[in-house]
Amino acid sequence: MPDVKEAYFQIGEVAERAGVSQRTIRFYEEKGLLRPPARMEGGFRLYTEEDIRRVKQIKKLQTLLGVSLAEIKEMVEAQDALRALRAQYRPDAPAGEKLEQLRQATEVVQRQYDIVRNKVEQLLEMKGQLEEWLRTFERWRRDLEREAAEREQS
Repeated sequence: MPDVKEAYFQIGEVAERAGVSQRTIRFYEEKGLLRPPARMEGGFRLYTEEDIRRVKQIKKLQTLLGVSLAEIKEMVEAQDALRALRAQYRPDAPAGEKLEQLRQATEVVQRQYDIVRNKVEQLLEMKGQLEEWLRTFERWRRDLEREAAEREQS
């Protein structure tokens, strides 16, 4: 049974708050993007605020950046790894242990950064192509307008 102190939400509430369907939430679970939820005695899934934040983040990564589910899974796992590292951190630990945790955290964040940087590069390339098309279409429009004006004058 889930921790009584934390607020829990059923799948319909999560779907509504995150702006996705219940089927999408189940799909994210199947793909390992969401941790398996706690369940009530009747088998109903119970989600936390953290789960809602994660669903919103997944949706944003998909729609805004066009990040694949495999990349999202890697990013979600990286966030889980960072959370675990934070939980293990002890201020009184030896410097060597702290350095190792810092190295691991840096590695995790670097992987996330590389995914986002790659997407940004792809988007910038696409933006450049679209700008080129717009310039070409504008040039064609001007040429056609000039041609039409010349016909009217003759």
